[in-house]
Amino acid sequence: MDGKEPAVAVATIDIERVMAMIPHRYPFLMIDRVIDVVPDVGCTGIKNVSINEPFFQGHFPTRPVMPGVLIIEAMAQTAAVLVVHTLGAASEGKLVYFMSVDGARFRRPVVPGDQLHVHVRKDRNRGNVWKFSAEAKVDGKTVAEATYAAMILD
Repeated sequence: MDGKEPAVAVATIDIERVMAMIPHRYPFLMIDRVIDVVPDVGCTGIKNVSINEPFFQGHFPTRPVMPGVLIIEAMAQTAAVLVVHTLGAASEGKLVYFMSVDGARFRRPVVPGDQLHVHVRKDRNRGNVWKFSAEAKVDGKTVAEATYAAMILD
C-alpha cells in the first residue's frame, strides 16, 4: 500500500462512492452498492434488477432475462471497487480492464425484481494484475459463477 494508511473493512459503499471509485455510468453501471468490504480479501456487490433496464427491451421482450455477460460485468465492477478500496484514494477513477474470464457458468435466469448479490473474492495479485473468483446469487441460490483476471491502469 506504499506506506499509506491501510484501507479498513467497511459495512457499505453507497452508489455515490461507487461512482467516485469506478468510471462506469448508467446504463452500464451494473452495481448499486457494495457491502461487506474487506480490503485485499473480498466484498459483495448488490444489483437491484429492474424492468426499466434498457437491455430488457431486446433481451427478451416477451420474457425479460438479464444477459449473462452483464452478470459477468457486475462481477468485474464489484472487483474494481474492491481493488480501488484496497489501493486507496489515489486509484479512484482509474480503469480496470478484463484480461480473462474462465469457468463462467450460468445456473438460472436473472429477471426483473431479483436482487443480485455478487460475491467476489481476490485469489491473488501481482503488480497491477489481479485474479478473482465470483459467485452471483439471487435469494441465496447461485445464478452464475466465474474466475477472471483484471489489470488496473496507471
